[in-house]
Amino acid sequence: MDLQALKNKYDIIGNDPSLNDALETAVKFAPTGLSVLIQGESGVGKENVARIIHQFSARKQGSFFVVNCGALPKELVNSELFGHVKGSFTGAVENRKGYFEEADGGTLFLDEIAELPLESQALLLRVLQSGEYRKVGSNKVEHTDVRIVAATNIHLYEAVKRGKFREDLYFRLSAAQLRIPPLRERKGDIYLLFRKFTSDFSEVNGMCKISLRPDAIRLLESYRWPGNIRQLQGFTQSLTAQLSVKVTPTLQRIELGAADLQPLMPREQGDPIPMVYEGPQPSGPAFGADERQAILKAIFDLKQEVDTLKARLDRRELPVSPAPAPEEEAEWQEQETVPQEETSLSVRRNEEELIRAALEKFHGNRKKAAEELGMSERTLYRKLPPEYRKK
Repeated sequence: MDLQALKNKYDIIGNDPSLNDALETAVKFAPTGLSVLIQGESGVGKENVARIIHQFSARKQGSFFVVNCGALPKELVNSELFGHVKGSFTGAVENRKGYFEEADGGTLFLDEIAELPLESQALLLRVLQSGEYRKVGSNKVEHTDVRIVAATNIHLYEAVKRGKFREDLYFRLSAAQLRIPPLRERKGDIYLLFRKFTSDFSEVNGMCKISLRPDAIRLLESYRWPGNIRQLQGFTQSLTAQLSVKVTPTLQRIELGAADLQPLMPREQGDPIPMVYEGPQPSGPAFGADERQAILKAIFDLKQEVDTLKARLDRRELPVSPAPAPEEEAEWQEQETVPQEETSLSVRRNEEELIRAALEKFHGNRKKAAEELGMSERTLYRKLPPEYRKK
C-alpha cells in the first residue's frame, strides 16, 4: 500500500507517525469484515478513516451510509435505524426502510455511537450477533448483512462504568479498534494543514496565499486546537479573509509573523470532550488511573460527611454523651488527640490530591473540576492546593 497515495485520495494531510499508524491499521482491518471502533476527538477526521475501511473491503461496491447518532431524535432512533411499518406510531403514514435495510451488503458508519439510548444499543447488539432485527411496529424478523464501523469522541469504557453504554456491546465493537490522534499530538502537521487550507481558500477567492515566519509557526503550534482539524480550517480561512488581499501579477503570497498572528489566535475555552487523568502517578500500589480516582473520590465524600456531622454537632443537633470524669477526660484526650489530628491531616491531603487530579484532568478549568467533584466553584476555590491559588 502506498500510504501517500492513500492520503492524497482521501485528502488527508500529515506525516505524523501516530497518524500513519492509524491509517495503516485501518487498511489492515478493512478486508477482515470485523466491526471497527474508531476513537478520537471531534474534528480529527474519523469519517475519512471509516470511508477508507469501506473502500478497502470486499463491500466497496455496496452502499456507505453515515449516521450521526447524536443527531437522531431519541424517540425516532429505532425507526431511523431499523425502519417502521405504517401506523406503528403517530406520523407513520407509510412503511419506511431503516439504515440497516438500506445499507444491506454495504457499510454503516455510526458516528457518536455513545449517544444511542440503551434500548437501541440492545437492538444493535442483536444485529451484530445474528444479523436479525424487527421494524418498529412489526413482529416479522428481518435479516441484513451490514458491516458496522462505529466512532466515538468520548472514553467509551467510562460510559460503560457510568451505566450509559452496554458492556457487551462495547466488547463486541472494541475487538478491532484504532485511535485517531488529536492535532495537539501532531504538532509537525499543523503548519502543513494551515498551508493546505489557506491555499485552497485563496484559490477559490482569488486572494494571495499566506505563509508564516518561524515565530508565527511556533505560535500556531503552541495552541492546543481543541476543535482539531475542523477548528484549524475555520481559523485559517478567517485569517486569510482578514489579512490577505487580491492576487496581482506582482503579488502572489503574503508572509506573516507572530505579531500579525497573535491578535487573531483563538483563546482557550477548555476541553471539547471529557478527558481521563493520565498524569504522573505516586509511588505505591500499582493502581490504575480509574481505581485511584475512585479511591480519592470515596475519601473526599467521607470528608464531606465528617464535615457535615461536625456542623450538626456544633449546632447541637446530635445527642451529647454524659461528660466523663476529669481523670477519664484527661486519659481520653491523651489517647485521641494526636490520632485525630493525624487523621484530619491525612484527609486534607487526600482531598487536595483529589482536587489536584481533577484540575489536571480538566487542564486547570475550575468550573469543570468543581462539577466533577460535586462541589461549588466557591468551595473548590477555598480548598485549592497551594500551587493553584495564584493561578
